[in-house]
Amino acid sequence: MAALLYRLGRACARHARTTIAVWLALLLSAGTAYVLFSGELQDSFSIPDTPTDEVNQRVSEKFSGMGGGSGTVVYQTEDGSALSEEQREAIGDRVDEAAEVSGVQDAVDPFATQQDRAERREEIEDGREEIEDAREDLEDGQEEIDEARGQAEFAGMLDQAEDELDARQAEIDESREELEERSQRLEDGERLLEMASEIRMVSEDGSTALVRVSFTEAQEEIPQETKDAVMAVFEDDPVAGTTVDFGNNIAMSMPSLVSTAEVIGVIVAAVVLVVVLGTLVGAGLPILTALVGVGIATLTAMSLSGVLDMASVTPILGLMLGLAVGIDYALFIVNRHRHQLKRGVDVGDSLGMANGTAGNAVVFAGMTVLIALLGLNLTGIGFLGLMGTIGSLAITIAVLVAVTLIPALLSLVGTRVLSRREREELTGAAATEGGHAEADSETRPMSTGRALGRAAVAVLVLGIIALPALDLRLGMPDGSSEPPESTQYRAYTTMTEKFGEGSNGTLLVAAELPDTPGDERAEDHQLEVAEELYRRHDVAAVAPAGISPDETLAVFEVMPVEGPASESTEGLVHSFRNLAPLDGAGELGVAGMASGNIDISEKLSDALPTYLAVVVGLSLVILLLVFRSVLVPVVATLGFILSFFAALGGVVAIYQWGWLGWLFGVENPAPVLNFLPTLVVGILFGLAMDYMLFIGSGMREAHAKGQPARLAVVTGFRAGRAVVTAAAIIMGSVFGGFVFSDTIMISSIGFALALGVLLDAFVVRMTLIPALMHLAGERAWWLPRWLDRILPDIDVEGTHLEHRPASEHREERAEQRTDLDPVSG
Repeated sequence: MAALLYRLGRACARHARTTIAVWLALLLSAGTAYVLFSGELQDSFSIPDTPTDEVNQRVSEKFSGMGGGSGTVVYQTEDGSALSEEQREAIGDRVDEAAEVSGVQDAVDPFATQQDRAERREEIEDGREEIEDAREDLEDGQEEIDEARGQAEFAGMLDQAEDELDARQAEIDESREELEERSQRLEDGERLLEMASEIRMVSEDGSTALVRVSFTEAQEEIPQETKDAVMAVFEDDPVAGTTVDFGNNIAMSMPSLVSTAEVIGVIVAAVVLVVVLGTLVGAGLPILTALVGVGIATLTAMSLSGVLDMASVTPILGLMLGLAVGIDYALFIVNRHRHQLKRGVDVGDSLGMANGTAGNAVVFAGMTVLIALLGLNLTGIGFLGLMGTIGSLAITIAVLVAVTLIPALLSLVGTRVLSRREREELTGAAATEGGHAEADSETRPMSTGRALGRAAVAVLVLGIIALPALDLRLGMPDGSSEPPESTQYRAYTTMTEKFGEGSNGTLLVAAELPDTPGDERAEDHQLEVAEELYRRHDVAAVAPAGISPDETLAVFEVMPVEGPASESTEGLVHSFRNLAPLDGAGELGVAGMASGNIDISEKLSDALPTYLAVVVGLSLVILLLVFRSVLVPVVATLGFILSFFAALGGVVAIYQWGWLGWLFGVENPAPVLNFLPTLVVGILFGLAMDYMLFIGSGMREAHAKGQPARLAVVTGFRAGRAVVTAAAIIMGSVFGGFVFSDTIMISSIGFALALGVLLDAFVVRMTLIPALMHLAGERAWWLPRWLDRILPDIDVEGTHLEHRPASEHREERAEQRTDLDPVSG
C-alpha cells in the first residue's frame, strides 16, 4: 500500500493541473446533479414492522380514513380574549377549505366538535328527565294494578281478572327493564363524556382553538407540498385579531447547512493550521481541499434526495464529517511533507514519501471510519443506514482528495509551503535525511510510577464524566426542542398552557373486541376498556374514537398527563401493551408519537450490540494488521469505550438534565436523541482509531528501528503529539460549530462528537495509551509467531520506502526534473 500511494502521489504531482481539473469537474458534476435531481428532505423518522406501525396498518384496514398522519393548527386571539363569533366562522371557513386540499382526508372544525359534545351532554340530560317522567308513569301504573288487584280480591273476582292483571304487570315490568337499560346507556354515555372531558378542541377560556387535519398518507410519507398547501390555507388569509401556529407534525424546520457558528469553527481550524504549519499557504491547502471534498459529497448526497427518503439531518452529518476529517487528513500529509522538506528531501521525493507514509496512515484511518459508518446498515434501520452510507461517502472523498489533490497542489507551491525563515535555513544548512522518529540522547522513558498515575487519573476523569450516562433516556425531539422563535415551539407551548402538556402527544389505543355480535355488546366492551385505561394514574383523559364496522376493533384517543417525551408517558405505553386482555378480547395496541419513539429507541438499542461487535471486530483486524500486536488493538478499543461513555455522559448532563443549558441553547431538557448513541459509536470509534494510528504508528516505527519499547513510546509520542493535538482541536472546532445549531438533533450530535474527539485525543490517546504502553513494555508488541507468519506486512509507516535502492531514487529524481511543473521549484 505504501509503495502504491508513493507512486500515486508522484503521479498526481507530475500531472498537477490535470488532477486539479478532474476534481473541479467532479465538483461541477455534483452541483449539476443537485440542480437536476435533488428532492425533498424528510423531517420525521420511521421504522417499518414496529408495534406502532402494525397498529396504524390495522386501524387503516378497519376504519376508512383512519391510520394516516395528522397535523395540528393552533389559533389564538392576540389579546387573550375569547374568540368572537365572526372569528369562529372565519376559522370554520378555512377548515372547510383545508379539507379540500389534495392529500387531506379531513379537517375538523373545533367549534363544531365542541357543539356536538355540548349537544350530546344536553341529550343525556333530556334523556334523564324523560326516564324520570317515565318512571313516575310506571309507578302510577303499578299503583293502579295493585289497587285493581286488591279490589278484585276483595270482590272475590281475582281469578277472573288475574290474566288481565298479569298481562298489564308484564308490560310494566318490561317497560321498567327498558328504562333501566336506557338509564344504564345514559350513564355509560355520561361516563364516557366525563372521561373525555379533558380532551378539548377549544380552551376553557375560549381564546384558543385547535384544528386537527388528517392526511391520507402515513405521517412519514406525507409530501411536504401537501403540508405547505394546508399551512397556506391558514397563513395566506389570516383571521383578524388572531395568531396561527403549526405543530411540528405539520411544519418542518429545515436545518441550515451553513451557519455562523460553523464558519467560526472553520476559522478556528484555520488559526490552528497557521500556528502548526507556520504559513498561510500551508494552512490554506487543507481547508481548500476539505471544502472541495465536502462540496462534492454534500451535493452528491442532496442529489440523491429525489429518489431516496432522506432525513434532513443526513446531508448535514456528511458535511460535518467531511469537513472535519478532510482538514485533518490533509494536515497529516502536509505536515509530513513539511518535515521532510526541512530535512532536505527533494520536493518530488517528499511528496511521494509523504503520500506513502502519512497518506498510508490516512487510508487506513479512513478505512476504520468507513467500516464503522457502513456498519450502520447492519442495524436494519433504513434511515440510520442511509446516514452511515452518506457519511462514508464523505469520508471516502476526503481520503481520495487527501492522497491525490493535496500532492498536486503541493507540487505547485513547491517549497513555499515552508515559511521564508525555514526556506532560508534550508538553503543555508547542510540537510541530512534522517529517520522520522529518532530519539535524541536526552530522551528518557517515563517512570513506572508516573505511568501508573497518568493511567489512574485518565480513567478517573473519564469515569466521572461518564456517570450521567447511567441515567440515559432515549427519545425524539418534540415541539419543545424547536427554536423558541419557531411556529412549532409556539404551538407546543400554547397547547401545553391551554390544553395540558399531554395534548401534544396523545396516544391511539386499539382494542380487539370479543367475537360476540351485537352493537350493545361492543359498546359495553368499549366502555370497559375505556375505564380500564382511565384508571391509570398518568392518564388525563380517554375518548372513544370509534368501533369498526365489523365490531372487531375499538379505538381510543388517550391523553397522558405529561408530554410525549416524559418518563410517565413512556411507562404508560408499556403499561397499556402489557395489559391483560379483557373478557377474551385481544391485546391492546398503541400508536402515536410517544409510542413510535419508544419503538424506534428499543429497536436501536437491540441493534446496537450486534453492530458494535461487527464494527469493532473488523476494526480490530485492521489495527492488528497495522500494529502487528495483540495488546495495542485491545488497549485502543478499551480506551475508545471510555471516551464513548464519557461523551454520552456529557450529552446526558447538557441535553437531558439541562446543565449549562443557557450556554448551549437547551431551552427544554429532554431525552437524548434515540439514534445518537448508535451514530456516535460508529463515528467516534473510527475517529478514535485515526488518532491511535497517528500516535501508535510513531511508536511502532521507533520500535521497528531498534529502540527499546518504553523509549519508543516517548519517541513516537513526541513525533505525533503536535499534529494530533492540532487535528483534535480542528476536529473539535468543526464539530463544535454545529453545537449552536437551532436544530437540537444537529446540536446534540455535534456536541457528542466534539466532546468525544477531544476526550479521546487528549485523555485517552495522549495520556492513557502512552502510560499503558509503558507499563506493558516489550509485551505491547507481542504477536504469536504463527500469526506473524500469516499476517501481510502492510507497512503503514512506510519504512520500506526509506530503504529503496539508490538507483530508484536517481530514476525518480530524473523523472521529477523532466515532468514536474517548473513552478514547483
